[in-house]
Amino acid sequence: MPHGWTKDYNHAERLLWQDPVRILSDIGLKTGQTLVDIGCGDGFFSVPAARMVGSIGLVYAIDSSVEAIDDLKQKAGQLNNIRTYVANAEQSILCEQCADVVLMANVLHDFVDPAAVLLNSDKMLKPEGILVDLDWKKDPQQMHGPPLSRRLNEDEAESLLQAQGFCVFSRSLSGPFHYLLLAQRLR
Repeated sequence: MPHGWTKDYNHAERLLWQDPVRILSDIGLKTGQTLVDIGCGDGFFSVPAARMVGSIGLVYAIDSSVEAIDDLKQKAGQLNNIRTYVANAEQSILCEQCADVVLMANVLHDFVDPAAVLLNSDKMLKPEGILVDLDWKKDPQQMHGPPLSRRLNEDEAESLLQAQGFCVFSRSLSGPFHYLLLAQRLR
């Protein structure tokens, strides 16, 4: 991710418009499952996911920022079901067919090679696994998020997923600033 992680991104106000527990529940995350959080930052989704999947579940959290991963480790505290990686998502496969869910929250627009990230995601997903793209609406009125020129609208994101062999089976809005795409690999 060329622009890197910024510490002020996960400010307390974010919880007012993006509830990670509700979003993870809405996508169907359950006890015992495995989630891969690509571009995890400081664990805004990874930490709640680890609590939701419980001690028999697992969360793989990857980010290119050492600082973000260090902050995630601190936030995770005694949780022992999070595996953290400082790495480039375009070049990383953390496990083979292990993930029930691969989550990309607010990051697909940032990757230098999103197609490579999606192909790697496919390799990590179980055959019935779900790819989740939660990203910023391309709305010039929004006060949060990356510059409009870097954002992907829902159609652009869906086209990118389809080009890598995914089928989007659900499109919805997620709060005032985001859309949520759920996809599975065409097999």
